[in-house]
Amino acid sequence: MEESPKVSIVATSHHHHELPDTPYNLWTRDELADLIDLPHDGTRVEIIGGEIVVSPGPDYAHNAIIRTIQKQMFAAELANPAYPWRCITTQDVVLSEIHDGYIPDLCFLSKKDDREARETQIKKLSPRHLALAVEVTSPGNARNDRRPGPGRSGPTKWSGYARVGVPYYLLVERDPAAPMTTLFTCPDTFAGVYEESVRWRFGDEIRLPKPFGLVIPTDEWEPWQRGQSS
Repeated sequence: MEESPKVSIVATSHHHHELPDTPYNLWTRDELADLIDLPHDGTRVEIIGGEIVVSPGPDYAHNAIIRTIQKQMFAAELANPAYPWRCITTQDVVLSEIHDGYIPDLCFLSKKDDREARETQIKKLSPRHLALAVEVTSPGNARNDRRPGPGRSGPTKWSGYARVGVPYYLLVERDPAAPMTTLFTCPDTFAGVYEESVRWRFGDEIRLPKPFGLVIPTDEWEPWQRGQSS
């Protein structure tokens, strides 16, 4: 059920904006970015834990990690025309159950859902479309991708994906203090937590289990530069 319209006051870039509706409702209607005067330069706006979160466009090393994962997916498709998975980058996902709106770095969908999304020209996916969500951390907003902890005690994308039942969440942590990739599984939708996980260090091969069956090399993945905020 959609929230009742109300006036919200938010501050971005030292400016205060009076919003005519809830941030979630505005985000779902693609009105939020313009109302808070975001530049059209790759800056993203999401609703995480009910809060407006604005993030700058990612750096090249971040995007190169996404490219590596996509490359392995495309290779699997070419090797096996019946391979049942597809991927899409930076696609809006509306989490209506918790009134959040995310833009994952990469989404894995079934071949059937991918075809349906293209044919209906869908603008925002729902969690039921996501077999796996991928997030790659960047300085300044990594705390929004991780499980709640230092820097963000409230709900994060980690808890949001679990809450709506996304079965697999792949988090690529680029913090130079501990660069690694974690696959979270077995979401507890009531508690909003993932109960199982497996990790790989940068340089190791990631082996995504069935139903994906992908092997992803990470030897060229780079953490962000030391001294940048996390």
